[in-house]
Amino acid sequence: MHTTTRNIVATVLVALILVPYIGYLVADEMPFIKDPRGMAATGLVLGIAAVLVAGRDVFAAGPRHRAALASGVVALALGIAALWAETNETLLAAFMAAIVVTWALGELAAGQAEHRDQQVVGRYS
Repeated sequence: MHTTTRNIVATVLVALILVPYIGYLVADEMPFIKDPRGMAATGLVLGIAAVLVAGRDVFAAGPRHRAALASGVVALALGIAALWAETNETLLAAFMAAIVVTWALGELAAGQAEHRDQQVVGRYS
């Protein structure tokens, strides 16, 4: 699988969400993140940035892209709910899990699209 700049940036953004979350779980707070609401806001901002990096690929056809889009919508809803609920650790954990699932499905979809493109090029070469 060929790694693109978009994949790397999206992976870094997801890591920037998960590292503070792990620190938050261990220490019960991180610099600038004092409660679940702050962690949810951080996840939403960086998650939306990851979607913007993906660009139009978010809406590409194919079952893996659609699964990634659906899990992204679920992640967004969980993030908003975690932000609104303020102190619900369970919603925050579900939000973080949904972010990881969305990222994983997006990477699988990108790999599938690349494989399909290589087959088309090979067929017409």
